[in-house]
Amino acid sequence: MARGNEESVNGSWKKQVDDIKKIFDLKEILGTGAFSEVVLAREKTTGKMYAVKCIPKKALRGKESSIENEIAVLRKIKHENIVALEDIYESPDHLYLIMQLVSGGELFDRIVERGFYTEQDASDLIKQVLNGVNYLHSLGIVHRDLKPENLLYFNQDESKIMISDFGLSKMEGAANDIMSTACGTPGYVAPEVLAQKPYSKAVDCWSIGVIAYILLCGYPPFYDENDSKLFEQILKADYEFDSPYWDDISDSAKDFISNLMQKNPEKRFTCDEALQHPWIAGDTALRKNIHESVSRQMKKNFAKAKWRQAFNAAAVIRHMKRLQLGSSLGSSLKVASGYLCIVLLFIFCR
Repeated sequence: MARGNEESVNGSWKKQVDDIKKIFDLKEILGTGAFSEVVLAREKTTGKMYAVKCIPKKALRGKESSIENEIAVLRKIKHENIVALEDIYESPDHLYLIMQLVSGGELFDRIVERGFYTEQDASDLIKQVLNGVNYLHSLGIVHRDLKPENLLYFNQDESKIMISDFGLSKMEGAANDIMSTACGTPGYVAPEVLAQKPYSKAVDCWSIGVIAYILLCGYPPFYDENDSKLFEQILKADYEFDSPYWDDISDSAKDFISNLMQKNPEKRFTCDEALQHPWIAGDTALRKNIHESVSRQMKKNFAKAKWRQAFNAAAVIRHMKRLQLGSSLGSSLKVASGYLCIVLLFIFCR
């Protein structure tokens, strides 16, 4: 990676550059967000391709210190199943996040395109996610927005899964943060998040349970067009293994999911515990082809127009207020709404 002039004080991770186009040839736009866009780019000196997130500095005004701290942490992440933040450049007007380019496509797309798909395939996928998240947890990092569209294949030829989108990630125990801000994508957030209770890395394990559920049936465990009713289902952990969709799924798979989607975070599986479950570490995952049923449900329930929608923070906060979750909600909502406006800047390529 080519280097500009590194800033050595209060943000030594930033490389100063007058014009990013001196270092990269910017190609087509890969994605856009409310405050930024992600562009395919070729580094001129090496010819290597990257995904570059371009963030106008005016969108970061007043939040520089907290953002610098979080990015400094993300730069330490090096794992085979996690999309890497390779470098950061700063120009007079923009901040540029140089991301590893992952070209294999999204999880659901690949499953739908396959002609053969089994529990064992789902187990292999979840094992990779668990390994990546377990690594994050070992560093004290909580992802907080695990969902299928944030799981990408490394390339078209490999079955290696890459975890992306660290826009809502947070260091556990970070200063001035009690880990109670409302964040995530509604269908995948843990009950304690919606209840505005202090939470921990256990929220990621809940989300992995939701993903595993979907991988085995093709539809989400919680769904309602009305957000308030959806939240009520999640708060109660009100889900079922419906017939006929789950009739051919092993009891071991159901037990695995039930231990991850445990309402009480103290009783919920950790990543370590999940990795030791027979459905992951043993041979209890069935090898019967379930592609037809799962792919049909995925096409029906996860049209791209639906599952690529960004989290509507204002709507969730409004509905949580209606649910009257706790006496201190008023002040928490003020903090949460302000915080969400900032962290959404860092969502990588929706």
